[in-house]
Amino acid sequence: MTEFTGNDVLNAIAAASKSLSERKEEVNRLNVFPVPDGDTGTNMSLTLESVVKNISSLPMGASGAAVRKAITTGALMGARGNSGVITSQILRGLCEGSTDELVLTTESVDIAFTRAVEVSFQAVRKPVEGTILTVLKDTATAAKHAHKKKLDVEAALEEIVKEAYASVQRTPDLLPVLKENNVVDAGGFGLAILIDGFVASLLGKEGSLGGELVFDPKAAPKVEIEHINDWEGSEYRYCNEFLVHSETLDREEALDFLSTMGDCELCVGSNPRFKVHVHSNTPNKVLEYFLERGQIFEVFIHNMDLQSIERNDKLVAEQDAAPAERKPLGVVAVAAGEGNAKILESLGVDVVVSGGQTMNPSTADLLDAAKRANADAVLFLPNNSNIIMAANTASELAEFPCGVVPTKSVPQAFSAMFGFDPEGSLEDNVEEMIDAFAEVKTGEVTTAIKDSHDAKGNPIAEGDVIGIADGSIDAVGSTIEDVVMDLLVEMEAEDADTCTLLAGEDYSDEALEALVERIESEYEDIEVDAHRGEQPLYPIVFSVE
Repeated sequence: MTEFTGNDVLNAIAAASKSLSERKEEVNRLNVFPVPDGDTGTNMSLTLESVVKNISSLPMGASGAAVRKAITTGALMGARGNSGVITSQILRGLCEGSTDELVLTTESVDIAFTRAVEVSFQAVRKPVEGTILTVLKDTATAAKHAHKKKLDVEAALEEIVKEAYASVQRTPDLLPVLKENNVVDAGGFGLAILIDGFVASLLGKEGSLGGELVFDPKAAPKVEIEHINDWEGSEYRYCNEFLVHSETLDREEALDFLSTMGDCELCVGSNPRFKVHVHSNTPNKVLEYFLERGQIFEVFIHNMDLQSIERNDKLVAEQDAAPAERKPLGVVAVAAGEGNAKILESLGVDVVVSGGQTMNPSTADLLDAAKRANADAVLFLPNNSNIIMAANTASELAEFPCGVVPTKSVPQAFSAMFGFDPEGSLEDNVEEMIDAFAEVKTGEVTTAIKDSHDAKGNPIAEGDVIGIADGSIDAVGSTIEDVVMDLLVEMEAEDADTCTLLAGEDYSDEALEALVERIESEYEDIEVDAHRGEQPLYPIVFSVE
């Protein structure tokens, strides 16, 4: 019989977190209700990521008590939404029921799940059958049966995974709203994925055990997209969640108060640290109550009506979209701003990764996007000098041929796409696209965040508007428009044929219109093409060529 150590358990927690992160969208799609507190898969995933971050900071050889504290604190602090808070309580219960050194046996697994049920059901005032709590309870029952049958720990863990998925499949029979909408419970499914990922790691299995056992996600009924108006809690608009630091807060009194404010109320933790969650129409009163009793932080207030509409629109669009045919050559580009993304897609980019200056995507993000391009070979357009290295690494690590067109700005990518030939080879396209943007000069206008100097050594004060020409600060002024005009001179715009303007998210249509008129009056031979780029931080990004 294999004996699992505390280190095995910590590695399995990280693996479980990774499993849920990879499948969170699968869980999110089950949430078609109007009050889902964000997305269940995302919220549960964030909770586990916070746990992993906490335990990864522990010193080598940390005691079992220190590990349990890191897990429970990380879960509490990182929990988002109803599902995240309940997940944090499940983890707390598992820790409270575990042995000092986290060594797993069939008996210790039984004890841990028993305690997890006790803690989690205490946290929810009105437990509902057919939810994550039902899946937890059924899983705990499976652990107890395995203990009574004296199964070895490997067999016991496999039985637990099997029952977790089986319980998920039964949730529509227990909760009418699930059956009406042809879905299983999202939180329960997320919990099954976590348990599955944890056990698969311990047993050294590749992928999930669910496929080997009884659960086939494709067997779940098709989700029908419709706006539900009669689900419990739909009368409340705002989801409120925050942390409270208080030495005097009475948890039961707080729960009594929260029940008068709305529903789905949770107050978990203990003095001095609590997590609060409630659906309410009066978030101001909720915050006032807790401000009188302590300090609040990490405050999130979501408008669930708007959130539901956005989700339903997205799901409808996904359902209506025909599966894309696999193509010989795909393109992945990085860009910030919805407008820029739409322009790139209109030019033939298959996947746009959100990112740019100050928010560089990782190599893993680029690899994931390359897979989503659904192509035999993929071209990367990094569109920022800080992302070229990650793109090169992704190109080397990909399991299929990839190439990098080293664009340093979104305007360069626009021109590069005019040289793209979807029927051409990867190598030829890299060469042609590099040639296509070679003559593009890019200007960016933003605000200085500290005192500095421009390329000529002139002083820059914090708050000044600065103009950057292909990486060099060549203009400084007090208004965006003046800096654009100064930058055009530095970039020798009098020799250019076209000027493309991309307006940032905070730059108005009226200001953009006036800027176009000013450029056209100064440069009669330039054709000005203005668009809404909606990029953050840079009110104007432009190119001349």
